[in-house]
Amino acid sequence: MRSRVFRIHNKRGYMRLRMGVTIFLTVSVVMVGFLGACTPATEQPVPPVQSKLAFPVDITDQMGRQVRIEKMPESIVSLAPGNTEIIYVLGLEEKLVGVTEFCDYPEAAKGKPKVGGFSIVDIERVIEIQPDLVLAADIHKDEVIPQLEGLGLTVLALAPKTLGEVLDAIILVGKCTGQQEEAIHLVTEMGNRIKAITDKTRNLTQADRPRVFYIMWHEPLMTVGSDAQIHELIELAGGINIAQDLGEGYPTMNLEAVIIANPQVIVAGTSHGEGANLPYQFVLTEERLGDVDALVNGHVYEINTDFVGRPGPRMVDGLEQMARIIHPEIFGPIE
Repeated sequence: MRSRVFRIHNKRGYMRLRMGVTIFLTVSVVMVGFLGACTPATEQPVPPVQSKLAFPVDITDQMGRQVRIEKMPESIVSLAPGNTEIIYVLGLEEKLVGVTEFCDYPEAAKGKPKVGGFSIVDIERVIEIQPDLVLAADIHKDEVIPQLEGLGLTVLALAPKTLGEVLDAIILVGKCTGQQEEAIHLVTEMGNRIKAITDKTRNLTQADRPRVFYIMWHEPLMTVGSDAQIHELIELAGGINIAQDLGEGYPTMNLEAVIIANPQVIVAGTSHGEGANLPYQFVLTEERLGDVDALVNGHVYEINTDFVGRPGPRMVDGLEQMARIIHPEIFGPIE
């Protein structure tokens, strides 16, 4: 899964500035917290490496809900792209019988039956499929989940907002589908890759952490706040998000404030379809940005938003790419 679906327009350079970040992402923490998340309804917790669970099992999902799974799921519907990617990396694709219109990775997911969009779910279609398990997301908590459960379906919510919670979600799905050994193996590998980055960035001084501006969109100028997944990746990769004090979510930032902050690195998110790289083109052509350090030194990049904004297994790829963008002197030049 070490994809390099991104274009870089810089070869090397040193990038510096402020702020230290305390990082404690380790696989062992994830294991302790989540290997016991699935408990047989009337028995003691199963050993972490047991290959088969005794059903029914009671699960605490990532919204804190108690969910009973009566039998080993043989058919699964995914209501979020990140959930779909987890299903595939765990080798459960044959059980996947429904996805959203936005579930576009891996390529095979595009051929699965559709059950609506991300926020707007075709409830009738899901009922028609009658899956053993529905993997929902936080966006579905108010309407979709109650509707599906009211109609007798089993719904498990995955709501990862950080890299650590993505690992948790993989462990949770693995436990609930009999793929816990595969999940442990995958999470261990992902954890090692994360640690390979954070071991080299955790002790960077403030002066060695470059100011980073991540642009999601240009009209209006939209960036990432302190609780966004992309903000976490910037910090773990050894940078400083210049928009971290603007609040949560995806705040707007006026151009004058960007110029005053004088980012040393600018990263533009690139999506799919027409206008996918407009934010990147905006940065390159906006004359008022011409004197900021990132433009002067050629440190302007674009990165696939699916890697950094989609809460799924490829976030580790996104972290590795962000680390190379921010600190090529540590992690090697961008290829």
